[in-house]
Amino acid sequence: MGHVEISHLEYYLPDGRVLFDDASFRVGEGSAVALVGANGAGKTTLLRMIAGDTQSHGGSVTVSGGLGVMRQFVGTTGREDAKQTPGALPADASVRDLLVSVAPERIAKAARAVDAAELAMMAQEDEKTQMAYAQALSDWADVGGYEYETTWDVCTMAALGTPFDRAQFRGLNTLSGGEQKRLVLEALLRGPEEVLLLDEPDNYLDVPGKRWLEEAIKATPKTVLFISHDRELLSRCADKIISIESGFGGGGSSVWVHGGGFDSFHEARKERFARFEELGRRWDEEHAKLKKLVVNLRQAASVSHALATRYAAAQTRLKKFEEAGRPEEPPREQNITMRLKGGRTGVRALTIEQLELTGLMKPFDLEVFYGQRVAVLGSNGSGKSHFLRLLAGDETVKHSGGFRLGARVVPGHFRQTHAHPELLGRTVRSIIEEEHALSRGAAMGALRRYELDRQEEQKFESLSGGQQARLMILKLELDGVTALLLDEPTDNLDLESAEALQEGLEAFEGTVLCVTHDRWFAKTFDRFLVFGSDGNVYESPEPVWDEQRVRRDR
Repeated sequence: MGHVEISHLEYYLPDGRVLFDDASFRVGEGSAVALVGANGAGKTTLLRMIAGDTQSHGGSVTVSGGLGVMRQFVGTTGREDAKQTPGALPADASVRDLLVSVAPERIAKAARAVDAAELAMMAQEDEKTQMAYAQALSDWADVGGYEYETTWDVCTMAALGTPFDRAQFRGLNTLSGGEQKRLVLEALLRGPEEVLLLDEPDNYLDVPGKRWLEEAIKATPKTVLFISHDRELLSRCADKIISIESGFGGGGSSVWVHGGGFDSFHEARKERFARFEELGRRWDEEHAKLKKLVVNLRQAASVSHALATRYAAAQTRLKKFEEAGRPEEPPREQNITMRLKGGRTGVRALTIEQLELTGLMKPFDLEVFYGQRVAVLGSNGSGKSHFLRLLAGDETVKHSGGFRLGARVVPGHFRQTHAHPELLGRTVRSIIEEEHALSRGAAMGALRRYELDRQEEQKFESLSGGQQARLMILKLELDGVTALLLDEPTDNLDLESAEALQEGLEAFEGTVLCVTHDRWFAKTFDRFLVFGSDGNVYESPEPVWDEQRVRRDR
């Protein structure tokens, strides 16, 4: 089994700011370790340095046993900077392309050679091209490619319910985000690499998929280092927690290793912060005493030369004390405040009559009243996101039947994918100032409440997924919406941000419909609308997490 060890790692951002100045930790053989921390603290950058996608500026990275990597963006990202995104594939990429991208290098190289030879055969079928094709097939056999296709067949059956020979040329854009993630996870877990780096592997997975992932991580003999914000998954899977702690001012992030699991993490972190504060308080008290002693002895020595030696000794003691320096500053805790205000609307916020999502869900009726919190649950691909898009006014969603929004209901839609082409190339502050007619001071105040003030000059596409999510929630706050349509809002939010969102929703004076696979988050809702595997939409008094993939022709 393999391991990961980083020692005294350093990394500086392009603007010169320190991200890491002395990061060190070890992930032992066969362990499952979670990497947590605030959005933008450097979790993904740290994984990219371990994977070799990003070069560190100092220190060392050691990996044994081969490395399999699931990057933050799987498949085609749909982002303007996709070519610069590690692991991103072209918009027309296929299932085969995705599997090749996460295969061992010898398999990937031989597979690409076969693909290139096949394309050449289509263009010109002369003897030289035929010989090159034959050689590519021979090389494919030599590296064990045909045997590896057997593994891929198991992966596509598990993730898509389709054998590899039928699924391989299917476009990735026809798969849901959860299906793409599941496919990559199946391939990595069945591959030969002994160390896996998984960057938010649970994002876009439905709850049956998350439960499968939990069991897979617990069962695999591989060494797993993963980033996740899912509190249930962290609680069930992580043997220990590595926390990336943001520093004050321009200070870099530090690394703290909690040897226990997630259940004891928060209490241990509070105790750690308390120790920092106590050491700082004691240092300040001792420093004040020494300074007072020096002042008193200076006055006394001016009267009696016999005290000159004691005065000099006290000066030396104070100098050495100050040179040793104050104890390390505690890491900076996030302080996110979401003021989702809402407003009074008609008693019936939403009325649905025989609404059918064409090809997805059968007709159903529903009434949602002002102030209710409705969690929309179900498997990937069942139509939940389509449902929210329709309520938000997307006329491209095919449907029959009807729905009505109540009086004074102003819907605000939070999209799952953060695909906002209208925001690309714009800075965070300009988005808030221009779209909401705010002065610079008011814009900065709002950004500060969402811990986005230090990103004011960053362009939207350069933000982390969690920072983008916080910005979109801030925009909903400033829009003055009275009904929130939230599609997986906690997927990219760090732990503190997710808790801030929960508090914000509790104070929100309006109606909330939220698609979620976050079991921890769902506990705060009071109604549960379930999109069933048989195509029926029904209500449940409790969250339902065992609905499987919708049964329909594929």
